[in-house]
Amino acid sequence: MLPATWHDGGVDDHALVDAARGGDRDAFGRIVERESAAVYRTCLRILGRSHDAEDVTQESFVAAYRAIGTYRGEGSVRAWLLRIAQRQAYRRLDQRRPTAELDAVGEARLADPTGDPTSIVAVNEERGEIRRAVAALPEPYREVVSLRFFGELSLFEVAEVTGRPLGTVKTHLRRGLERLRPIVAGNEADR
Repeated sequence: MLPATWHDGGVDDHALVDAARGGDRDAFGRIVERESAAVYRTCLRILGRSHDAEDVTQESFVAAYRAIGTYRGEGSVRAWLLRIAQRQAYRRLDQRRPTAELDAVGEARLADPTGDPTSIVAVNEERGEIRRAVAALPEPYREVVSLRFFGELSLFEVAEVTGRPLGTVKTHLRRGLERLRPIVAGNEADR
C-alpha cells in the first residue's frame, strides 16, 4: 500500500521504484500514469503510426514492469523508460514492411482545401525515411540521436541515461547527425 504522502503529487521516482520492486502495483501504476505521455510520444515519433505507438507503449510498460529489478537508480525513471520504449519501437520498426500508409497522413489533412495532398504525402514519406535512417544508424549514434530528438531529452539527460560523459554525447550526436545529413539533403533535392 502506498504511504499517504505519496498522494500529494510530489512522489519521488526512487520511492515508487522501490515500492514497485516490493510488489506494489499501485506504485507502478503511478509511474505509468506519470510517464505514459512521454513514452507514447517517443514511440509515435519513431514509428509514425498511432496504433503502433499505442501497442509499443503498452509493450514497453510490460517490459519495464518485468525488468523493474534492473533499474539501478542512476538516472530518472523517465529516461530509463524511454530507453526501453526506444528499443521496443525500433524492434517493431524492423519488423514492419515499408508501406505508404494514408492513415498516417490523416483524413483531415488530406481533406484540407488549402493543403496539397501530394506534398502532405511527400512530407510523411520523408518522415518515414528519416525514422528508418535513424534506425539504421550504428550504435551509439542511434541511441543518442533517438533519445535527443524522439525522447526529447536534453544533452545532459542523454549523458545521464547512457552513462557517458557529456562531451562524448555531444560527439556522438554530431557524428550521428552528420550521417543523417546526406539522407535529408537527398530528400530536399528530390523536391
